[in-house]
Amino acid sequence: MGHQSEAILENKLIKQLVGLGYTNVSIPDGNALVANLKLQLEAFNNDSYTDKEFDTILNDLAKGNVFEKAKKLRDRFSFIRTSATGEAEETIYVRFFDSENWNKNLFQVTNQVTQEGSYKNRYDVTLLVNGLPLVQIELKRRGTEIKEAFNQINRYQLHSFWSNHGLFQYVQLFVISNGGNTKYLANNKLQSVKQTFFWADTNNKNITEIIDFASQFLNPNHLGKMIAKYIVINETHKIMMILRPYQYYAVEAIIKQVQNTTDNGYIWHTTGSGKTLTSFKASQILMEVPEVTKVVFVVDRKDLDYQTMKEFNAFKEGSVDTTDNTNSLVNQFLGTFKDKKGVRKDSDLIITTIQKLNNAISGHYRNKLEPIKNERYVFIFDECHRSQFGKTHGRITEFFTNSQLFGFTGTPIFADNASKNDLGKRTTKDLFGNCLHKYVITDAIKDENVLRFGIEYVGKYKNKSNAFFDIEVEDIDKREVFNDPKRLSKIADYIIARHSQKTFGQDYSSLFAVSSIDNAIKYYDIFQQKKEAGEHDLRIATIFTYGANEDSDFAIDALPDDQMSQAAEPASAYTLSHTRDKLENYIADYNAMYNTSFTTKDQQQFENYFKDISKRLKEREKITFDDEKDRLDIVIVVNMMLTGFDAKKVNTLYVDKNLKQHGLIQAFSRTNRTLGDQKSQGNILCFRNLKKATDDAITLFSNKDAIEVVTMPDYEAIATKFDEALKNLRDITPTYQSVNDLASEEDEAAFVQAFRRLLRNMNVLQSYTAFEWDDLHISEKEFEDYKGKYLDLYDKVKRDTAKEKTSILDDIDFELELIHRDRINVAYILKLLAKLKDANTSEAQAQKKAIIDLLGGDIKLRSKRELIEKFINENLPHIKDEDAIEEEFEQYWQDQKVLALGKLCEEEHLDKAQFKALIDAYIYSGQEPIRDEVFKCLDNRPSILKAREIGERILEKMKEFVEVFIQGMTG
Repeated sequence: MGHQSEAILENKLIKQLVGLGYTNVSIPDGNALVANLKLQLEAFNNDSYTDKEFDTILNDLAKGNVFEKAKKLRDRFSFIRTSATGEAEETIYVRFFDSENWNKNLFQVTNQVTQEGSYKNRYDVTLLVNGLPLVQIELKRRGTEIKEAFNQINRYQLHSFWSNHGLFQYVQLFVISNGGNTKYLANNKLQSVKQTFFWADTNNKNITEIIDFASQFLNPNHLGKMIAKYIVINETHKIMMILRPYQYYAVEAIIKQVQNTTDNGYIWHTTGSGKTLTSFKASQILMEVPEVTKVVFVVDRKDLDYQTMKEFNAFKEGSVDTTDNTNSLVNQFLGTFKDKKGVRKDSDLIITTIQKLNNAISGHYRNKLEPIKNERYVFIFDECHRSQFGKTHGRITEFFTNSQLFGFTGTPIFADNASKNDLGKRTTKDLFGNCLHKYVITDAIKDENVLRFGIEYVGKYKNKSNAFFDIEVEDIDKREVFNDPKRLSKIADYIIARHSQKTFGQDYSSLFAVSSIDNAIKYYDIFQQKKEAGEHDLRIATIFTYGANEDSDFAIDALPDDQMSQAAEPASAYTLSHTRDKLENYIADYNAMYNTSFTTKDQQQFENYFKDISKRLKEREKITFDDEKDRLDIVIVVNMMLTGFDAKKVNTLYVDKNLKQHGLIQAFSRTNRTLGDQKSQGNILCFRNLKKATDDAITLFSNKDAIEVVTMPDYEAIATKFDEALKNLRDITPTYQSVNDLASEEDEAAFVQAFRRLLRNMNVLQSYTAFEWDDLHISEKEFEDYKGKYLDLYDKVKRDTAKEKTSILDDIDFELELIHRDRINVAYILKLLAKLKDANTSEAQAQKKAIIDLLGGDIKLRSKRELIEKFINENLPHIKDEDAIEEEFEQYWQDQKVLALGKLCEEEHLDKAQFKALIDAYIYSGQEPIRDEVFKCLDNRPSILKAREIGERILEKMKEFVEVFIQGMTG
């Protein structure tokens, strides 16, 4: 079993699929695929097509990209059928897929289809629905890394899926498996292995064996339903999204509840697990249930109203008209709502804040809604752990007598963490009834849908007698000590010293949660004073509400015009005008930093300030984000942004406040969104002793045994794992020079995998404040030498691929993002060159080698090494004044760029001006140009046979040009 080959795996799977209801069909090549498609479409549509008619259908199917074809699959195509004399007889409609009755589609299985594009590719197992390839399964023998199957799919997309009328671009889902591990993913261009999922049962037990996966996921009924109902066409990002198993089970549970009962219910899905997508899909399907009048999606804060609207509209453009005021909401309920252009819009889906909903069923609006109070409304409450514990909940259920309520929460309210108000202590179950589906933080960590927390405590401070002050002791002077400016200044120094380490050289951002608005003001002022003194260059902002009291233990906040802080109940008045003046000054600093014009003096402008901070953090993950210009390092908050705010490029939370229960889990969870290989955990740096509070919170929302699952091991445990990985590396290559003696590609692959394991451990180890090279059994220099050999092998694979050589290293993921740590750019290199110019002869040689080694070790600057080395050797000796180095380097770089562009255009017969404009557009937008735009730059348009190959080659050269001359070269 351990040595089961791909062929055996493939044959067993096909036999199983035939038993599940698939028809086995032999399709050796593209011609056979087209012939089979004609027969299947005829059978599915109960019609027959002439060759001419089928060519018309085929030509339409060939148009568009993967995203456009996904929409076409779910649509109908029409053509005019003509008589023998050529006269129009009737309009014929051709369907490609039946989304309503998915069992009526025709399911086939085939294997080893060969297609030729840039290269000849042979695909493993293909599932055809009505003749179109909708699922592609790539298998690897048992024991092989599943990533290799993923990388193979990416190659097929690039090399051959587009050939033969682009029929393989209709693939909706990929399945990758090595027999023992099986995952699925949607078909998108910019895919990551992080977007591959295990299927699971309703209790979140993963189904990993290919046999079990095929039985449960690939049976025609379930697969048909997934394609019909559970793939989301995201219009904003122009991608397909597929629901994960827990999302599927939650939606199914809600639909079953609506169709069969009038009971309420709630979904407990941990923070960061994609509740917005789940609730959108539930809303979308519920809108189709005939008995349901409208679906009302309720958020509890104005900023989430905006955020949810954007995300819902991303899933389905125009699906949401947000309400500006209560009157608009009332009109939406009545079906008389008009947009800003005066066009009537009667949507089956309403998004509103709980405050507006409360207003709509109170006062004079209530009478307007009287006629519809008995209609069947389904209310879905986002983050229902916060918004549902005041009187509004009762008003909704009392007014809408025939309503059904569903809550989504990552941290439910139990008896242990319930707060008492006028209505007593109430739990999520008291308000919503039974939990319909549960997916807790341990499930999400196991599935790699969220990250673990790496928690470090910096907890004790010396008093004047040099004894330690214990933060656990209830002491009359405790508040005084916590708020002491000297303590706050020490903490600021600690953050300044370690921020780069925690954020991979400022590549990520952080939040700093503090205990009060007064302390937020103190901290901001301390950081600004230290910045003016030249102690740091961190970009720091702060936001807190000046209209509500934020000083509480729980993460609850609201924008200032919202009338209710929790469950639509009145907020405390905040009277300190001093606070607002301070915030106004801090916003002025922000305006100066980013050339904006926000203020607290205008309600809308303050909201826009909040949105701008959110957007700046959220959009940092985008390829087009200008890090030098738009980066924000730290946001100081009291409670704002500690719940309901998601940004993948936030990886660190500094904490100087007491947190507990759901407030603690919510705040910590701002850091643990997954993003690539480098971000291995959410960093939590606590300046108070929250150990017991953390353990209690994790136990409450999973169980006591979960503490070790949710939090990272301590530094010593990671160091031990590093030592084990180092021993494994040295067993394969005792020294870094041993890499030169590796005899075969298999040996090279073993080295790559061993060093990659070491890199992963180093990536985690270096994020601990206790990290010291002296603790390890390898020096920094030796580690860098090994890394150089690792990157040399990566370069070799790139060169071989360009020469169309195949290698077993092709499908191994080098995880290069683990290597780039420091903010090394042209400004940094120029500083080193200035030092080199000043150095005496003996020092200069060592410094020169250090610079070259640095360039070789940084993946983003490796491509520039040759050019910078040339500048050091040929230009630097002739520069007399070190102040002129920057100017001379910029001129040199510009000259080299012009030469390289000229050479590229000459080699490929491109119009230089047009091609430069194309490159500029690519740099600005980050969007790869389409081939037609490239062809317009050519002296002569290539033949159809050569077009694809030439287009791809020019695009690769263009990207290489940008990588060398543009990326990382802004200082």
